[in-house]
Amino acid sequence: MMIRTPLSLLSPAGTRARLSILIFHRVLPQPDPLFPDVLDTVQFEHRMRWVRQWFNVLPLNLAIDQLYAGTLTSRALAITFDDGYADNESLAAPILKKLGLTATFFVTTSFMGQGCMWNDRIIEALRHCRATELDLSTAGLGQHRLGSLSERQHAIASLLKSAKHLEPAQRQAAIEAVVAACDAPDSPPHLMMTPDQVRRLREHGMQVGAHTRTHPILSRLSASDAQAEIRDSKLELEQLLGERVPLFAYPNGVPTQDYGALHAQMAQDCGFAAAVSTAWGAASIHSHRFQLPRFTPWDTARWRFAARMVRNLLHTEVVATLPSQAQP
Repeated sequence: MMIRTPLSLLSPAGTRARLSILIFHRVLPQPDPLFPDVLDTVQFEHRMRWVRQWFNVLPLNLAIDQLYAGTLTSRALAITFDDGYADNESLAAPILKKLGLTATFFVTTSFMGQGCMWNDRIIEALRHCRATELDLSTAGLGQHRLGSLSERQHAIASLLKSAKHLEPAQRQAAIEAVVAACDAPDSPPHLMMTPDQVRRLREHGMQVGAHTRTHPILSRLSASDAQAEIRDSKLELEQLLGERVPLFAYPNGVPTQDYGALHAQMAQDCGFAAAVSTAWGAASIHSHRFQLPRFTPWDTARWRFAARMVRNLLHTEVVATLPSQAQP
């Protein structure tokens, strides 16, 4: 196919290889009006068929080892999922297995088998809120209109942005304020994988990686708390699976903003073999092994999706040396 030619030129085999790493979070049973960019099963399968036609899809750990050995194949690509949503195992993994593909699923361990992450608590509260206006001024979160779909989408985006980088205790207080204002149920929806589902991912031939225990912004934590988040997520998954867990993904993953060089060193010290960020670009033999770039191609049209993949291969990757942001 024509797209393979530029991909092969930009991502050759050997020491000049470039590794594309895709990020996904969820695959839904049907489209979600609140989040039209989140893929449903039909859309996900279409994209995975394109990927299979254009790239050589490898398990991430194998691709990384070959990248640094200078033996990586041309047009190499790995697929990853972050957070540990239940639909990863029930919907995404069967599609990948049907197509003969593999992926790495980075799991936030404290949410296994219970509840949902903080962002989904806010999303689901606003989804079911019957009010057309939401006054959260006393919580420092402003006022929001909910009368239309676009207003509700804007309110969710605004609240997630406001809460994302709060200190853990402040963020929990913000969540509770939103839930109370929306008159949402006290018990959160169960959206995350159970331990049995995580085990079944391995039975599907997928790989499991660590993504901290509680999905904090590591740069907002003390050094000791950040290290515990990284280390304990690895230990918990290894105990669950009875095998080594070699890969780690930084929560939110923006270099210098969400993690720094100290956290990359922590991941290495905790025994991981590599770690991934959310900086755009494709990895090369010169990339920092504990700051590998990833990206999400969101385009719906086949040719735009292909163009996005080419553009990502041209993207300048993150500089390896980052300032530490962990508190003493």
